Amino acid sequence: MSQHIILTTGTYDLIKDHVRRKKVTAQEEELLLGELKHATQVLRKNLPEDVVSIDRKVTYKDHINNEEKTILIVGPDKAKASKNKISVLSDEAIAMVGYKEGDIIEWPAKKGNLKLEILKVEE
Repeated sequence: MSQHIILTTGTYDLIKDHVRRKKVTAQEEELLLGELKHATQVLRKNLPEDVVSIDRKVTYKDHINNEEKTILIVGPDKAKASKNKISVLSDEAIAMVGYKEGDIIEWPAKKGNLKLEILKVEE
């Protein structure tokens, strides 16, 4: 996970604020701050199509549960789990945001460690 993530400025600010409000574990905070420090910030129109971000549909494989899932990552106020609309600040989304198709992310989430492989990102 040493590669640099790519985020829109809005997503960067949202995650930074989330960390500042202590809504993550100490281990997540350390990882997120490290990622944010080296993140590339771009305008939405310059965000590569294969990068996980808000308003993008993501198909990923959960290597811990051996399940494939497709979700739409949305802002915190638009999340609706029953429709697979997941908040960018949820464990899975915050682990994947900024990464691209083909990346495998290991993440120390509150509900247990995650190992997620990004299979497909769509607008």
